[in-house]
Amino acid sequence: MDLERHSGNLVMNTTTMAYRNLLKTIHNPDRFMDVIIQPILFMLMFGYLFGGAISGSVKAYLPTIVPGILIQTMLSAASGSGSQIREDLDSGIYDRFKSLPMAHIAPLAGQLFADILRLIIAATVSLTTGFVMGWRPASGFGGVVMCALLAIFMGWAISWIFALLGLLAKNAETVSSLSLITMLVLAFVSNAFVPIKSMTKTMQFFAYMNPVTYVVTAIRQVLSTGTLTHEALLVLFFGIGVVAIFAPLTVLAYNHNN
Repeated sequence: MDLERHSGNLVMNTTTMAYRNLLKTIHNPDRFMDVIIQPILFMLMFGYLFGGAISGSVKAYLPTIVPGILIQTMLSAASGSGSQIREDLDSGIYDRFKSLPMAHIAPLAGQLFADILRLIIAATVSLTTGFVMGWRPASGFGGVVMCALLAIFMGWAISWIFALLGLLAKNAETVSSLSLITMLVLAFVSNAFVPIKSMTKTMQFFAYMNPVTYVVTAIRQVLSTGTLTHEALLVLFFGIGVVAIFAPLTVLAYNHNN
């Protein structure tokens, strides 16, 4: 009976904390821009500025750019976890939470579960923008849903890494700077926006070492075939491995901070 009550309280407390973090996103222009404005802006800018130069036309470039912007948006949305956690720690709100009759882990769990909805919104905006611009994937609606779920899961897995960074960093500015640099390097030193063969040999080496390259490739294969290819399954297992490693480390760091 006590176990059932504890589990119920944990679910209720986590839901409340998730709702709180979603409200923070809505009322914070910077966080809101990451999931709504940024994917639209980058899709339009990259598509219409570079589509002709890279692929000959905007329409021909969309199969390349849509998965690339999707993954970049997932990285950007996931990086917000660390900044929000660090801001809460610096503000002392977590100390207030400790004085309340709530599950100890609920603030962290609420942040990570709120990230799922942020990632869903970001993925929907990215894919919808591509569709409005004329993108029509060969896999149809089923393939789009499958690729969106894979991208969202990978974004959520990576959010555990940024959450750990937020718990370990000294201030929110450090987290924001490191998150931005990491997101830009991972997104641009990959096949997200240009073919790897167009890069120098040195850049090709780093692109092939970049896990984002394989995530983008897997997304493109799913959109082309409508099935979970071998590459997509490897990416899925990689994401599971990231969660298996970083979730316990994040919880350990959270308990140490609290």
